[in-house]
Amino acid sequence: MKTSILKNQQYQTCIDACNNCAECCEACCTECMSNTEMAGMMGRCMMMCRDCADMCRMVSMMMARGSEYAKQMCNMCADMCDACAMECEKMGGKMEICKECADMCKMCAQECRNMMR
Repeated sequence: MKTSILKNQQYQTCIDACNNCAECCEACCTECMSNTEMAGMMGRCMMMCRDCADMCRMVSMMMARGSEYAKQMCNMCADMCDACAMECEKMGGKMEICKECADMCKMCAQECRNMMR
């Protein structure tokens, strides 16, 4: 029996961007938490990264299963990724992972917006 792993191939680029963004946000949050001298300044950044990672994972799953709400959720994910990118950019001069995370969030936001077309 041969089956397709992903029912909705048209979503694959966005799914990949969301999964990569979630992974990068988790790494950013973890590194920020482990930096004791910066932790107090990074509270908002860490919270945004955690929320963004969760949103990206959820949207990825919804696209993979072909949910009728996937495009609406992509819109919300794009907004969350933009907000996370703004917070990470504030810390980007202090920690390289924050700059990388901001870039990944921007890319994911763009892919999510592309899905809405």
